[in-house]
Amino acid sequence: MNCKKIILILTLIFITNCTTTIQKNNKNIISIEDQYSNKGFTMIYDEDLFKKKIISKKIDNRSYLIFSKHLKKNSSVKLTNLLNGKSIIAKVKSNSAEFPIFYNSVITERISQDLEISINEPYIEIQLINNETSFIAKKSKTFDEEKNVAEKAPVDGIIINDLNENKTNQKDIKAEDITYSVKIADFYYRKSAEQMLNRIKEETKIKKYKIIKLSETNFRVILGPYNDIKTLEDSYNKATVLNFDNLEILRND
Repeated sequence: MNCKKIILILTLIFITNCTTTIQKNNKNIISIEDQYSNKGFTMIYDEDLFKKKIISKKIDNRSYLIFSKHLKKNSSVKLTNLLNGKSIIAKVKSNSAEFPIFYNSVITERISQDLEISINEPYIEIQLINNETSFIAKKSKTFDEEKNVAEKAPVDGIIINDLNENKTNQKDIKAEDITYSVKIADFYYRKSAEQMLNRIKEETKIKKYKIIKLSETNFRVILGPYNDIKTLEDSYNKATVLNFDNLEILRND
């Protein structure tokens, strides 16, 4: 009997050790798709932008460093120029640097040159690839029904940024016949999307909003469309009070 107990105990210890080892090994397996990502326009660092206080901190233009408001310092990120597919690995120098909210990051001239970023359309994707850092999420109001939904809808279009004329080295993107919409969020249930519309009515002064049905289980809430940048920017700024972390502006070609 004692012998059987000893064998049982040793077996349990062996299984526990194996499980722990597997968990430790799996912890290092990172899927980029499970991490933070954002497609949008980047601002290319320039000393004049710092002097004019458009960017609040300096950065070495020879480095592979960026400013990001949503990722912790020293996070490793993959930057991809969505116009030509070129990508590099960079690091977040600071998440406390101030710059216009329409931009998803500030990059250096070296990164811009390596990725062959277009000044007219500096459209990039940022992907977090380091499991030791994490996405900084604001405290946002959510719906309980949505918390357990893992489905993510594809993001179409591009993010349009602050196009004020005083932005050095950032050329205006003319709207002309193109319209723009602010994407608030995608919801699994239509009821949740309707609740979001109620929040927009009650908490903002935004007048143009609607629900777009993407599928039977995907309902997108957008603001707009708008055919001028100033109105677009105004609605975007008003929407920030809703505390959604990944507001995006979609281009409707």
